[in-house]
Amino acid sequence: MKRILLLIVTILLANVASAQLKPRPDAFPPVEEDNATKALTMATTPAQMANWDRYPTYSTYVTMMQQWATDYPTLCRLDTIGTSVNGRLILSMELTANHTDTTLPQFFYSSTIHGDELTGFVMMMRLIDTLLRGYGNNPQYTTLMNTTLICINPLANPDGTYYGGDNTVQNSRRYNANNVDLNRNYPNPFATAKDALQQENSAMIAYFDRHRFRLSANLHGGAEVMNYPWDCFTSAENPHPKSAWWVAVCHRFVDTSHSYNSNHFNDVPQADNGVIAGGDWYVITGGRQDYFNYYNCLELTMEVSTTKKLSTNQLPTYWNFLQHSFVNYIAEIHGLYGHVSVASSDTSLGTVTGSGYYENDSVATLTATPADSCHFVSWSNGSTENPLQITVSGDTTLTAYFAPDTTDPTVGIIANETADQPNIRVQNGCVVVDTQQQPVHIFDAIGREVEPCVPRPGVYLVKVGKHPARKLLILE
Repeated sequence: MKRILLLIVTILLANVASAQLKPRPDAFPPVEEDNATKALTMATTPAQMANWDRYPTYSTYVTMMQQWATDYPTLCRLDTIGTSVNGRLILSMELTANHTDTTLPQFFYSSTIHGDELTGFVMMMRLIDTLLRGYGNNPQYTTLMNTTLICINPLANPDGTYYGGDNTVQNSRRYNANNVDLNRNYPNPFATAKDALQQENSAMIAYFDRHRFRLSANLHGGAEVMNYPWDCFTSAENPHPKSAWWVAVCHRFVDTSHSYNSNHFNDVPQADNGVIAGGDWYVITGGRQDYFNYYNCLELTMEVSTTKKLSTNQLPTYWNFLQHSFVNYIAEIHGLYGHVSVASSDTSLGTVTGSGYYENDSVATLTATPADSCHFVSWSNGSTENPLQITVSGDTTLTAYFAPDTTDPTVGIIANETADQPNIRVQNGCVVVDTQQQPVHIFDAIGREVEPCVPRPGVYLVKVGKHPARKLLILE
C-alpha cells in the first residue's frame, strides 16, 4: 500500500513540475505543434491581406513585397538576399527617405529562420506596410525613415514555411529543405564549425557583408522572451560586453508591450520580467545571434509568441500589443550613433565636409575649404586644426569660420574711401558703410561674422560686395 501511495505522489509531483516547466520550444528535439484544430486561413491575393488576419501564400507574399516597391519608389527598394535550396526568394525591403545618404545608421529585422514560427513573418510584413503608410503622417515613423536605413526580411526560411507547398503553411516545419536547423548552422565564432554552411545562411552572411548593420533582431516563436547574447555561454561563464545595455533595451521593449497586454512575455520562468541571456535559458552553438554579435552587429533574438503558428484570427491582436515595441526597437540604433552637423559661417567664403552619422567612439574627419581669396580661421569650438578630427560621443554641431584675405595696410579709426570702394566709418558705436546696393560683412579678428554695432574695441575686417576686405581699428 505504501508503494502505491508513493507512486501516486510521484506522478502528481511530476505533473505539477511539467505544468510549471514546459519543454523548451527551441531545444532539441524541438516541440512540434498540433495544427489540426487551428484556423490557418490563407490569403491568395494581396487584397485578402487587408485585415492582416491571414497567412499569405508564397506568391502573395512575393507580390506584396514587389507592390510596395512599385507603390513607394522613393521610400523603399526591394532586394534579394538570395534563394533557398528549392529556389524560393529570400527578400529584404530596404526603407528610407534618403537612399543616397550612405552615412545613415543601418538597421535589420529578420524573421522565421525556423519555418514554422510564423507570427514574426506576418508582423514584419505589416511593419513594412505601417512604416510606408505612416511616412509623412506619423512623426515617429517619418523621423525614423528620414534618419535610418531600415531593412526588413520577413521570411528567412521559405522552404520550411512552405514545406507543404506554396499555397499553405499547414505543413510548415522548422528545418530547411535539407532538413537542417538554420539556427544551429552558423559558424561558431568560438570554435570550429562542424557542419557545412547552408545556402540560406551563406546568402544572409553575404547580405550583411554588403551593409553596415549595427543593430538587428531575429524573430522567433514558441516562447515569449527577449533573449540577448551570448547563446554559447551562460552569463556567469562569459557575459556579453554590452550586457547591461542589452538588459535595458530588452526591458524597454517588454515594458512597452506590457502597457498594452500585461500577460505577454511571462512564460519563461528563468527570465527577469521577460528578459534573459540566451545561455542562461539554454546553451546552443551555431546560432545566428552569436555569429552576428561576434562580427560587430548587435543582434537580439525576439521570441514573440508562445504559439509558433498562431491561429490567423489572433494575428491582429498580437500586432496591437507588439507594434510599438517593434518601432521603438528600431529607434534604439540612434543611441549608438551621433549626428555630426558641420556648417560654414558663410558659404561664399568657404565650404565644409564631414557631416553625417557616426558610430559613438568613432573618429569623424571635418574639412574646411576656403574660397578663392579667403582663408580658414577656426572652428566654433576654438580649434584651428584643419582637417579636424573629433571622437564622436553624441550629436555634435560645429561651424567653420572663414575670412577674406586682405593686403590693405590701412589701419585707423576710419577706413577711408578709395577710388573704387565706398566709405567705411564708425558712427554712434556702429560701423556704417556708405552703400545701399552691395552686401556688407564684418568679421572679428578670428573670422567670426559680427553685427554692424561692434560690441567692443578691436581689429575688424570689413568686406563690401566683391571688393577686397579692409581693416578697421576701433579704439574705444
